Amino acid sequence: MTTLRFGAPASIATEARVPGDKSISHRALLLSACARGATTIEGLNRGEDANATICALRSLGIDVIDDGANVRVTGAEFAADAGPIDCGNSGTTMRLLMGALAGRTSCRLDGDASLRRRPMERVAGPLRMMGAVIKTAAGGVPPVALRTGGRLRPIDYALPVASAQVKSAILIAALRADGITTVRSRRASRDHTERMLSAMGAALRTEGDATSIEAGQLRALERIVIPGDLSAAIFFLVAAALMPGALLEIVGVGVNPTRTAAFDVMRAMGARLDIRAIGEEHGEPLAAIRIRGGAALRGFEIAPDMVPGLIDEIPALCALATLADGESVVREASELRVKESDRIASTVRLLRAFGAEAIETESGIVVRGGLRKQTPATIDTNGDHRIGMSAAALAAASGVPVEIRDSACIATSFPDFADRWSEAFGTPVSIIDDHLY
Repeated sequence: MTTLRFGAPASIATEARVPGDKSISHRALLLSACARGATTIEGLNRGEDANATICALRSLGIDVIDDGANVRVTGAEFAADAGPIDCGNSGTTMRLLMGALAGRTSCRLDGDASLRRRPMERVAGPLRMMGAVIKTAAGGVPPVALRTGGRLRPIDYALPVASAQVKSAILIAALRADGITTVRSRRASRDHTERMLSAMGAALRTEGDATSIEAGQLRALERIVIPGDLSAAIFFLVAAALMPGALLEIVGVGVNPTRTAAFDVMRAMGARLDIRAIGEEHGEPLAAIRIRGGAALRGFEIAPDMVPGLIDEIPALCALATLADGESVVREASELRVKESDRIASTVRLLRAFGAEAIETESGIVVRGGLRKQTPATIDTNGDHRIGMSAAALAAASGVPVEIRDSACIATSFPDFADRWSEAFGTPVSIIDDHLY
């Protein structure tokens, strides 16, 4: 295992850079592969998760050319028999592929030990209702076996849990179903798939809690520019929020309204956060995000209907809550239990490592703020990239060093995180004693 040591911040830059949005990168790759024509993708997230999708597409016979700057995808029919496909640590790769390959390809989707613990039956179930032949391992987890079959049929399906990945898998499969498929959700979740499908000419409409799509061929977008990843930007914003005199800006961040709940929480805490719209790319709004540090912050309460919109940002927000006044509460967030780690348990362990008082509930977290005595900490990511980056954010905000064990997982979404963190905060970074762990 690799252990990274982040020293205390020495200075703060006026701007920070984040990678392309991971969620949109997956969709740009996969939907371009499903479309008629060739697409050049700029600003693709270069993490291991997006690379897993590239490798999977190549295994399926799709021409994907990477010149080091941009990636060009030429849409084509997927191979009817692709054999085993390794999705690595990427749940998005596996779940979206299940929808894209349903009924048309025989293959086995597998992944690392972490991915093999994540639920896939929630995707397989509705796809079976559409006529797909899919089998998961005992407990509804990977590996997932798919077999070719006949034409898919449309369904009208209510999601039991708000999930952009499940919704997306159904909508992508529905492109080859006979008729109109409808997906319903009581709570909103990310809509990157719907926006990109619409931009590619899909007959899609959303009314209230229902999204419907008609079977049809997608047309390739000549060029897709991936916005900066809001879920990566949040770590820089959390760190800077408590630094007196800090003024940090991140330009070109995607601010899809299904993703910005974390900004609402930070503003409610008293953070001086400004968002300036700067444009749009295929329905995805872009903005410059600026934060002024040193504000007095107060605790928050995250309501259940907010959880789907900030599921990836909760660990960072809880880190910020340790240094705020009062109590912060996250409720009905059991979906955190089935992320790259049990993110409820991992977040609580992270906060306690810094001396904070945090309580793990059945489906949430309670953080008692007011942490005044910050001490250097050693934490283990448990293979979860967002826990590692949250540790760096809390350490920088507290002005103390941190050792992050099993830090290689950060590369799943942010491969040059240490370098960009050091640029932003003047933080010395070193690899230490990795052979000991």
